[in-house]
Amino acid sequence: MATLPAFMRLAAHPLRWELLAALAGSDYRVRELVLRVGEPQNLVSYHLRLLRDGGLVSPTRSSFDGRDSYYHLDLDRCADALAETGAALHPALRTEPADKPRNIAVLFVCTGNSARSPIAEALLRHHTADAVSAASAGTRPKPRLHPNAVTVLRKEFGVDIADQHPRHLDTLADRRFDHVITLCDKAREACPEFGHTPRRIHWSIADPSTSGDTDRAGYPAFRRTAADIDTRIRHLLPTLVRTPTEAQP
Repeated sequence: MATLPAFMRLAAHPLRWELLAALAGSDYRVRELVLRVGEPQNLVSYHLRLLRDGGLVSPTRSSFDGRDSYYHLDLDRCADALAETGAALHPALRTEPADKPRNIAVLFVCTGNSARSPIAEALLRHHTADAVSAASAGTRPKPRLHPNAVTVLRKEFGVDIADQHPRHLDTLADRRFDHVITLCDKAREACPEFGHTPRRIHWSIADPSTSGDTDRAGYPAFRRTAADIDTRIRHLLPTLVRTPTEAQP
């Protein structure tokens, strides 16, 4: 079971979150916080102590009345804690730029290798400036790329794949990949196992060329599909690592 980040354990309580939200805008004394949150003073003091022990808030003695204190929220500490919490959920949620992966081989697989997988291949190359070795193939490749797949990459991302042709998955049988990503449910079932045990990922993405809705089967459908794949690619980047067998000398 994943360990809940410390910030989540502290901030997830409704009253503690309300106290944090109040202190985000101003320093307050305990009695003022009691009025703002509408809870008994002993309960407010208890949760303030937990926030203080967690390093998120700190009391400062009042320079007007030395018997009183103001509570202050450490916004920098909160920002760091939020960043750590995001990274704990998924590396792509880190606030600092992640190092671009290098020397990684990724294979995208769909049935026809005419739209989804070549789009994914092109976008991974695009986002990594070809630092990642990206390839795509189909379990039952079509004769040519879908024209809308070529158009959407050119118009929306400035990437040209007009000279590319679909290929069968069998043509890559001798190549080693760190990650194999299937982009349609049918290809997931048909995709064979690889002897070098790459990381297997599945993205269930509908084929934009086979919708019964004329509009959805046209260019707008390809634009939506490309946008979906682009989002997935960008969140994939921080997770790309070499498989243990490839990492060995």
